[in-house]
Amino acid sequence: MRVDKWLSAVNVVKRRTIATDMLKSGVVLVNGIKAKASKDVKIGDKITIEYLKGAKEYEVLDIPTTKTIPKSKKEEYVREL
Repeated sequence: MRVDKWLSAVNVVKRRTIATDMLKSGVVLVNGIKAKASKDVKIGDKITIEYLKGAKEYEVLDIPTTKTIPKSKKEEYVREL
């Protein structure tokens, strides 16, 4: 799954367009490397988002099969480090 789709599907960001803009700005890193929106994520990847107030790091636990998941199931797909 593309990283921009994954970020919006697991409710890390609200909309895919926001995820795409963040990737274009270069604030999203996949395994320590700046990523493009088309980068595929795999289970075990570490995704870092560099916000103005500090960075947040997430680990990919699973890839959703649907467009979005319920917020109650978020911990099955992503873990904040």
